[in-house]
Amino acid sequence: MQTDRVLILDFGSQTTQLIARRVRELGVYCEIWPCTSSLDKIKAFSPRALILSGGPASVHESGSPRPDQGIWSLGLPVLGICYGMQVMVEMNDGRVQPAGHREFGRAALDIKDASGPFLGLPATIDVWMSHGDQVTVLPSSFRVLASSATCPYAAVVDDTRRFYGVQFHPEVMHTNDGKHMLERFVCDVAGAQKTWKMSAFIVDKVAEIKQVVGEQRVIMAISGGVDSSVAATLIHKAIGSQLTAVYVDHGLHRQGEIEAVQRIFKDGLHMDVRIVDARDRFFAVLEGVIDPEQKRKRIGHVFIDVFDDVARGLPGAAFLGQGTLYPDVIESVSFHGGPSAVIKSHHNVGGLPERMNLRLLEPLRELFKDEVRALGRELGLDAAVVQRQPFPGPGLAIRVLGEVTRARCELLQKADAIIRHEIDEALRTKAIDVPGLWQWFGVLLPVKSVGVMGDARTYDETVCVRCVSSTDGMTADWADLPHALLSRVSNRIINEVRGVNRVVYDISSKPPATIEWE
Repeated sequence: MQTDRVLILDFGSQTTQLIARRVRELGVYCEIWPCTSSLDKIKAFSPRALILSGGPASVHESGSPRPDQGIWSLGLPVLGICYGMQVMVEMNDGRVQPAGHREFGRAALDIKDASGPFLGLPATIDVWMSHGDQVTVLPSSFRVLASSATCPYAAVVDDTRRFYGVQFHPEVMHTNDGKHMLERFVCDVAGAQKTWKMSAFIVDKVAEIKQVVGEQRVIMAISGGVDSSVAATLIHKAIGSQLTAVYVDHGLHRQGEIEAVQRIFKDGLHMDVRIVDARDRFFAVLEGVIDPEQKRKRIGHVFIDVFDDVARGLPGAAFLGQGTLYPDVIESVSFHGGPSAVIKSHHNVGGLPERMNLRLLEPLRELFKDEVRALGRELGLDAAVVQRQPFPGPGLAIRVLGEVTRARCELLQKADAIIRHEIDEALRTKAIDVPGLWQWFGVLLPVKSVGVMGDARTYDETVCVRCVSSTDGMTADWADLPHALLSRVSNRIINEVRGVNRVVYDISSKPPATIEWE
């Protein structure tokens, strides 16, 4: 796709995606591959540089992940981060041992040589450490660039081979000047040009879709959200009338969702839109189910059954289009056979059945959310569509904790509509200014509590308000909303939604929590 690109080898870190995000923010295309990728495949990719991610393993563990030994002879610049640094040192005849003093959190980095990634930085900066092992003996060709109070080899370099290692995580926001370090490595050390643009992505992806689909038809799963809207628009640009957009009315959507879908796709984008009423099928398979993974998998299977039914009525239908993104894939499966831990299945990734009648067409699979928004703007979509907050594929099924019933879904729909209306209005009138506000929604908890309403005892449901700030959904901070706004939301829900007598606010960040509760 691009002349200059970077390859990230994934050793299982939950922040590997952040490395890719930071590199792409620089305007340099990159991909993430498993650390076990073959040398021939790496050579064929022709990267300008390699980045080795962190990971949860110890180099001393039996079977701990290693890259192909041949990467050290490719003549490419290499940046090893945390475990990536340790495996670089260990495979080049250095020594790594359990640290006498484990480091987790902020640490002061003393830069002894402001060259390479540290060019132009002050002598001391705050970085984010997360390690139990550390380098104790450097390979003979390496030297020290920086240290911390408890980590003498916090950053090292082999000048001749352009190998750099950092014990901390430059990709996370807690590391000051982390993006600067990555830019110095990618652009200065590796010499990569900043040529990654959405306009080029569109040209390449449209050509790819045309070639893959040929004369056949695509059924596009739409939800009204950003991802499916952008994916549908991109596919429509490529194949036009060969696309049929299908909205499955599963009863798990937000209030007003069907009307919004009609307005966006049929009226605004002039697509062939079909709405399928499948509420009975979804609620039937969710009856008595409380395990989140089971919810996701059952929903995924019913979605496929519904689309198979639609496909039988459309001659030539061979593909199912979806708005699957990079984070969906990462949180669902160990990345391409790599060591990443499974966090949760997404109904459109890990929740799909192994055998399907339709082939998947996922043109956004390698993009992050903010890249998808940029792509939507490039495609000419309205700001109201592009900036719409994310909504999970399984819908309210994973926001109704415990058993999912029609009554509980309808209750949450009403409460959620109040939350969204009040925060939307506060944003519109500039009553609040929360940088990076990402999502705001309600969660129905599997908790009933005693209350007093009109001098009478109640024993009703609890709604949790969730509001977070983020840039890519991989990490998130809870939003510090004004108390007056939260009070208004609470009062409206309790007064207007019969069956709720308690409202709470979630002040958990990601990590350790996830944005969604299930």
